[in-house]
Amino acid sequence: MQTKLTLRMEDALIERAKDWARHRGVSLSQVVASVLDQLPSGRDRPTLSPWTQKLVGIAASKKGRTADDVAVREAHLDHLGRRNR
Repeated sequence: MQTKLTLRMEDALIERAKDWARHRGVSLSQVVASVLDQLPSGRDRPTLSPWTQKLVGIAASKKGRTADDVAVREAHLDHLGRRNR
């Protein structure tokens, strides 16, 4: 069963999203559904994006678990900044 969903966003973001979808031959509803379908369920442990998985060796949390995407990106950017000085 499909149900209508109302989202509130800035006009410019809506137009950009519609343009993106139109150029790829998909509906904006399909784009939103695809993104939401990638969210982990409440019971699932979130997984890292492929981009972050490549950087796992660069950064890890203090407790030995893998850091989240934001922490890994920040650590990588810090690493690049120190390397370029």
